[in-house]
Amino acid sequence: MQLQGDYARDGYALVRRLCAPETCNALLQQLQADMLSQGAVRRLMRHPNLLQREAVEIYGFHYPPLLSFLWGLTPSIATALGMDLLPSYSYFRIYREGDVCRVHSDRYACEVSLSLTLDYSDGVPWPLELAGVASEPSALVEEGFGDQPYQAIAMEPGDGVLYQGVNRRHGRITPNPNAWSAHLFCHWVRRGGVYADHAFDGQASMTRPVNFQLEGA
Repeated sequence: MQLQGDYARDGYALVRRLCAPETCNALLQQLQADMLSQGAVRRLMRHPNLLQREAVEIYGFHYPPLLSFLWGLTPSIATALGMDLLPSYSYFRIYREGDVCRVHSDRYACEVSLSLTLDYSDGVPWPLELAGVASEPSALVEEGFGDQPYQAIAMEPGDGVLYQGVNRRHGRITPNPNAWSAHLFCHWVRRGGVYADHAFDGQASMTRPVNFQLEGA
């Protein structure tokens, strides 16, 4: 894993080779197999205001491999950024040719965000665009950045961008040049931070005391 850029200063940094392309491919193979099987994955066909049309999305809490990926990645991301992090949630999305993602800020569970590219059908990098300056949390969704400076960061499969999801507006305003592209989004909050109650996506039951009742124990 190679971190390029200063996350603390700029609000984002490119992560080269966060995952081996072979690992990304294996995850996609598993996702495809489970989506084709009857009821193995709850596929969410959404048409939110960020997108121009429906996209296939899978929420991590509905698909254990994505949740395990998020939890397993947490120590590495925390070490890379020098932060004490707790996972909030993850999700998988497939974009189609010509798709864009409008410029927005993420919700509070996305204090630290990762956009990980899993693969492109045609091998053409499709950049994530991020605002050059920080902003206050906002529900505003726009077609572009207006007069605000922004940076376009291209990724190969296995590369990711870490960014301050709540305070750094971002999107994909350049239409997707591939027939499809597959992406995994992972999010964290700082332990004891202002958004700490959004850890595990606010599911308090995930952190309650555990008391196993085992027969014969």
